[in-house]
Amino acid sequence: MYQAIVNNGNVFQISQTNGTLTINDQPLNWDLAQLPGSGFHIIMNNRAHLAEMVEYREEEKTYLIKINGKILEIKLKDRYDLLLDQLGMTDLASTRVNQIKAPMPGLILDIKVAPGDSVKKGDPLLILEAMKMENVLKSPGDGHVQAIAVKKGDSVEKNQVLIQF
Repeated sequence: MYQAIVNNGNVFQISQTNGTLTINDQPLNWDLAQLPGSGFHIIMNNRAHLAEMVEYREEEKTYLIKINGKILEIKLKDRYDLLLDQLGMTDLASTRVNQIKAPMPGLILDIKVAPGDSVKKGDPLLILEAMKMENVLKSPGDGHVQAIAVKKGDSVEKNQVLIQF
């Protein structure tokens, strides 16, 4: 059994029994054909739809799917995710990061944030040059920048605190 949350709103229960897919206990009557690339042609309720997989975020178990030109974000929860929800343990896997440390010695080339800035997971925080390569250090989660312990041009050592949240 799966639960699908579409665009952070509509919730659907999905299961499969004897090869038949059901959504909210209703059998899904559809015809699905894969197109070249990442597209699909779907016929459902006598209507044709074009669908394409745009992106899959494995950590979040989230799919971005384009159906007839409209992008839908679908978050899937399997039975283990649903059990963790029931037990109130949903956020145990996500750890709160209080600081960003230098992963290696290097030189701070650029700082992309300032104290007080709000950041989302994946936002670039700073650029660290190490071994003649530019490394973009990104935010591991959502948060607010409390302090920046380095400035542009600073040399840093491995595990030196760079940014505090």
